[in-house]
Amino acid sequence: MTVGQRTLRQRTRGLHTAIRDFFAETGALSFFAARFFREVIRPPLEFRELLRQCYQVGNRSLVLVVVTGFIIGLVLTLQSRPTLIEFGAVSWMPNMVGISIVREIGPVITALICAGRIASGMGAELGSMRVTEQIDAMEVSGTNPFKYLVVTRILATTLMLPLLVVFGDLVALFGSALVENLKGDVSFQLYFNTVFNALGYGDLIPATIKSFFFGFVIGLVGCYKGYYSKKGTAGVGIAANTAVVTASLLLFMVDFIAVFVTDIFYDL
Repeated sequence: MTVGQRTLRQRTRGLHTAIRDFFAETGALSFFAARFFREVIRPPLEFRELLRQCYQVGNRSLVLVVVTGFIIGLVLTLQSRPTLIEFGAVSWMPNMVGISIVREIGPVITALICAGRIASGMGAELGSMRVTEQIDAMEVSGTNPFKYLVVTRILATTLMLPLLVVFGDLVALFGSALVENLKGDVSFQLYFNTVFNALGYGDLIPATIKSFFFGFVIGLVGCYKGYYSKKGTAGVGIAANTAVVTASLLLFMVDFIAVFVTDIFYDL
């Protein structure tokens, strides 16, 4: 066997392994999601832990989301303003920025930020509990660790992410209004009136619905990677890293599906 044939065989074997691992990971994640839906309808609900996780997800992510949203509003307006002035369409700035932020930029950027912070945190936390055998101890003691650790975290991210998106959108619009007020002498009242007149239910409802799916994906991936963490302490870092990467990729896929479905309804 020549060197070229050996290299080709190794690449083919590696490709087969990658495809097999992809489908195995997809199946395991789907089974994990099905187990979540089965456990979430079974009483009792760990309500106190759910509230604690909502605080961890929402309150502790709020500052990061607000700062990022404010900068996005500033940058988007500063970058768009010269082009709109060149075409004599600067009066359309509130409409363009408002629709862009509410429909797409706000939910996606907020979800990516939360994926970096929340998914990695959940992956590291549950991975540490798996490595130190705390999850095994909970199973031995008769406690349902999946319901206590996983269900509460996924519900918390699903419920809190839409609220974070709303805060991020409002602050981004405020940052845009600030630029328009300083550079274009546009009052805040006129700016926000123009934005809200341009927005409709067809902009708000799809963005809100997909925000729930974004939160679900972030919580699901973070908990899955941490709950099944392996390889000792090194597995904790791997779980946190892969949680961010996988969650970010799935967010883009969910966003594409949401935009595609919304576009079909617009055509109808």
